[in-house]
Amino acid sequence: MRQKKIPMRKCVACQEMIPKKSLIRIVRTPESQILLDPTGKASGRGAYVCANIECFTLAKKRNSFERALQTKISDEIYDELCTRFQLLGVQKDES
Repeated sequence: MRQKKIPMRKCVACQEMIPKKSLIRIVRTPESQILLDPTGKASGRGAYVCANIECFTLAKKRNSFERALQTKISDEIYDELCTRFQLLGVQKDES
């Protein structure tokens, strides 16, 4: 029997190839909104990051999200993403 291929994505912070389901997606929608995408299926340009806060802060420090999403991101949006990321990361670790 043939094994199913596991989709891999690269974390924008640590540059490691990790299975897509264990990463969190940040998306720039066609309306130019920056959102956390817990389903991984939202329409728009996406960037993947590990489910730990260290990778999130490293990506912010290196401007990895701005490069990957090809847009400028304000500090207010980063703060909002950070709080949602922490909530989602806690939920993801428990499951």
